[in-house]
Amino acid sequence: MVEIDQDAPSSALDDASNGTSLRSTIVQYEFRHGRRYHSNHAGNYQFPNDEAEQDRLDMLHHMFHRLLYNQLFLAPINLAGKRILDIGTGTGLWAIDVGDEHPSATVIGNDLSPIQPQWVPPNVKFYVDDVEKDWVEGHRYDYIHCRYLAGSIRDWPRLIRQCYDNLTPGGWLELQETANTLYSEDDSLQPDSYMVRMMDGLFTACHQIGQTMDPAPHMRGWVEQAGFKNTTQQRFKLPVGNWPKDARLKECGTFMRVNFVEGVDAFTAALLGDVLGWERDEVELLNAKVRDEAMRNQIHAMFDFFVVVGQKPE
Repeated sequence: MVEIDQDAPSSALDDASNGTSLRSTIVQYEFRHGRRYHSNHAGNYQFPNDEAEQDRLDMLHHMFHRLLYNQLFLAPINLAGKRILDIGTGTGLWAIDVGDEHPSATVIGNDLSPIQPQWVPPNVKFYVDDVEKDWVEGHRYDYIHCRYLAGSIRDWPRLIRQCYDNLTPGGWLELQETANTLYSEDDSLQPDSYMVRMMDGLFTACHQIGQTMDPAPHMRGWVEQAGFKNTTQQRFKLPVGNWPKDARLKECGTFMRVNFVEGVDAFTAALLGDVLGWERDEVELLNAKVRDEAMRNQIHAMFDFFVVVGQKPE
């Protein structure tokens, strides 16, 4: 695990464990499809990490917060004085918010890309790390949080077992993911929808590279198989569009509409273009159709959002 000091000189970004320069493998990026991608462990994460993508991830953080009735987590734990890990922290907003709300806690966020802000609460730290490799830091956590990593993990059961091994007895794991099969309750979403075609393409591409796009339906089973007890699963409806009458769902649906309209390029560029070999014109045509459908309130598409919580036995 490598801690990144954004103000450090180049020499401070050297990985003493293998003698390679982190300046070249982490801070320098790869540019393709008109977007910026991380270079560390290139290939694990199929989505950009540029400013447009960071804005999208920040927006989704606020959306998930509203979807959970303004709660950052659902595990029944008091975080005061606790040691917390946020896996795949992205821009770090979840970790920062938890650190602000619980100043006596220690919050660690890790990610493949060093895209977190420089100014954070004093109890929050960020590291560049690949959580699918062996965890060797030697410190256990009281609570581990993992959100929105569909399509980015090769071996979910192994990751969950590593979470179990690195929790203190009585500690909690919380997984939050969308079940990435779109549906409608009024048959307004048809099987030939372009949004459905896009999701089907992402499913196929992620299956091809061995990183499932839909871990959510299996999470509770994996958590229980790893040995966790007191497991719970909660499901929340997540609409695409501002068509719901409920004010909270209307707000969340508006965020999801923006996510589809402004984020579809990030979803499809690498997975459909590089993995499935679609021509660029094909990808751009699909993206345009997806944007059009997302803006039409006549299509009442939605996802299910799952929150799975489990406790390591005392």
